[in-house]
Amino acid sequence: MDALFVPLAGAVGASIDQVKLISCLLIAYPLGSVFVRIPASKPNLRHLFNIAVALVYFFPMLGMYTGFLQLLGDILVTYFVARFSSSSKMPWFIFVFILGHLMFNHIIRVIYEFSYETMEVTGPQMVLTMKLTTFAWNVWDGRRDEKDLDKWQLEKSVREFPSLLEFLGYSLYFPGVLVGPSLEFSDYMNLVNERAFTTPGKHQGGRRLPAGRKRVGYRKMVTGLAFLGVFVVFGGSNNYSVMVTPWFGEQTWIKRVLLAQLYGTCERTKYYAVWTLTEGASILTGYGFTGYTPSGQSTWTGAANVIPMVIEFPSNFKVLLDSWNMKANVWLRECVYKRVTPKGQKPGFWSSMLTFGTSAFWHGAQIGYYLTFLMGGFITSAARLVRLNIRPLFLPADGQPTTTTKRIYDLVGSLTALVVLNYVASPFMLLTWSDSITGWMRLGWYGHIIVGGGLVFFYAGGTKVCRGLQKKQGVEMKKKEAGSAVGTPVTEKTFQLPPGIDKVIPPPK
Repeated sequence: MDALFVPLAGAVGASIDQVKLISCLLIAYPLGSVFVRIPASKPNLRHLFNIAVALVYFFPMLGMYTGFLQLLGDILVTYFVARFSSSSKMPWFIFVFILGHLMFNHIIRVIYEFSYETMEVTGPQMVLTMKLTTFAWNVWDGRRDEKDLDKWQLEKSVREFPSLLEFLGYSLYFPGVLVGPSLEFSDYMNLVNERAFTTPGKHQGGRRLPAGRKRVGYRKMVTGLAFLGVFVVFGGSNNYSVMVTPWFGEQTWIKRVLLAQLYGTCERTKYYAVWTLTEGASILTGYGFTGYTPSGQSTWTGAANVIPMVIEFPSNFKVLLDSWNMKANVWLRECVYKRVTPKGQKPGFWSSMLTFGTSAFWHGAQIGYYLTFLMGGFITSAARLVRLNIRPLFLPADGQPTTTTKRIYDLVGSLTALVVLNYVASPFMLLTWSDSITGWMRLGWYGHIIVGGGLVFFYAGGTKVCRGLQKKQGVEMKKKEAGSAVGTPVTEKTFQLPPGIDKVIPPPK
């Protein structure tokens, strides 16, 4: 099918693999409307539809024949090991096996020097890794006593093992099979059987499917295409690779810092584009329904993987991270952060560092990922200390309006979070040690100075000083707020929903 995409690739100035990927994401929109017209009373047809569409993606459109066979191997290994192993080590075996296979392919990608424009197996495999390892933990949770489970584990646990057809349909759910979003098995089965649509409200054609799905889904498509347009027009000349050119080194330091902010935003638009497009396609299948607003309008935020406005205008670093690659955040929280913490203990610094390390391992073999995520661990620690020690000094008294100093604090925090993000993200795109160090050096190491300086201040006595000031001002720390670790993998207690979603009436269990 390459002959169909070559002219389009030449017209838009993109690689043929990029054009193929976007074509698959757009084809998913009309296919989503086909999916919901398959009766929920015939779930096997819906599973087969997912499998059939995925096969079309991988074979005639993308030509990933051996890649698909590798994915199928991971699916079958996970299915049969989870089914026949009753050991408590089962989830860890699947985790290590699946993640190890992914790293093997990441290393091959490095050896053959594939560019980020090349579509190969690691992209879909990253999504599948989240789904398969989460499924293994869901199965294990389904075998445990309910009193030992937290809310998320109880809701997502698998107590009735699926048929192979159900598992294949889940693994190859077509809107998210290439770049996400990931979803849990229980959510997939609720989607297929339309168990998620039990809230009273307006429905389409007498079916359970709430009205408003197309309105939201196609709005996401337009938004995703707009982000894609920004990346096509501006991304080619405004990206982190410019930071290692002689021209960039000739600019003044302040200009280099300002340009880095522009490069970071332009680089992110390609992620905004693909994640928003897949979110819209998922919504058209019915995935992502989160209830109704008080006015009766359906809401569809459950398939979101990114909230661009929160990232570009963050209130703090925690909110920023919570709004980026949200499904991966959930995966890291549930399959790493909680699982590596000894029973009876609270997650701490090492739980965070192991989680960031796993995230780097999941992303690839290039050293740039590890530089980014290693520093990310220190950023979260510094941000947590700021939230615990400095933020309370600016909070207004209970019942009092927000003060000017609090607004200034929020503005400084937002700007700091964004400039640190654009600094720490540069190795993520530059990838090599040489380019990453060159990029940071040309920015004057400002991110390291901000983060390192903050940590030195707090550990050299700043914490004691801040607590003294809090005591002097009569600041009373709230336990919930004090326990909120900025930037650590999100938990049910600390997760902040997008603005307005807190008013949504959730569907009954």
